[in-house]
Amino acid sequence: MADAGGATMRQRMLAGLPYLADDPELVEATLRAADLADAYNGVGARDPLQRRQLLTRLLGAVGDGTVIRPPLRLDYGTQLALGARCFVNFGLVALDCAPITIGDDVQIGPNVQLLTAEHPVAPAARRDRWESARPITIGDNVWLGAGVIVLAGVSIGRDTVVGAGAVVTRDLPDSVVAVGNPARVIRRADEPGPHDPVAAGPLQ
Repeated sequence: MADAGGATMRQRMLAGLPYLADDPELVEATLRAADLADAYNGVGARDPLQRRQLLTRLLGAVGDGTVIRPPLRLDYGTQLALGARCFVNFGLVALDCAPITIGDDVQIGPNVQLLTAEHPVAPAARRDRWESARPITIGDNVWLGAGVIVLAGVSIGRDTVVGAGAVVTRDLPDSVVAVGNPARVIRRADEPGPHDPVAAGPLQ
């Protein structure tokens, strides 16, 4: 399906314009992703080679040493890119209608949601099933705690920690700790906290 200017719904989605997700081309792309994700989620932990092969087919990019524990759920897969040495715990949901770019050495806790998709507030447009998407960017060495939700258009700076259950609605700078709903910065990440090993003094 194309709009009046000849752009397909996929092209509109990739350009950040409103689009219809039930377009046949997009539906086929989501079915492909679902098939590959189901296969990936069904491979046992004792077969890392097959897991890696499926992950490479599913995602836009996956760096060396990166591990994603199933189950993994996503819209397209092709717009999710992870750097090297990342660890993703169980239950990641990545709605990659826009690009989701994750740097190196990122740790993602269980049941994290990365949500690029947005729906109109206007009732008529929402009823007509229009939607849009904005990219998410996560810098190197970020830690997202369990249950974190990152909303569309958000960038999280390198070395930042987001506490469990936080909802990130706006950009976070480098090297901070953010918690809450909406997430707010509570301190610098390089300031020793009560749970940091450096705060406990040298090992005896």
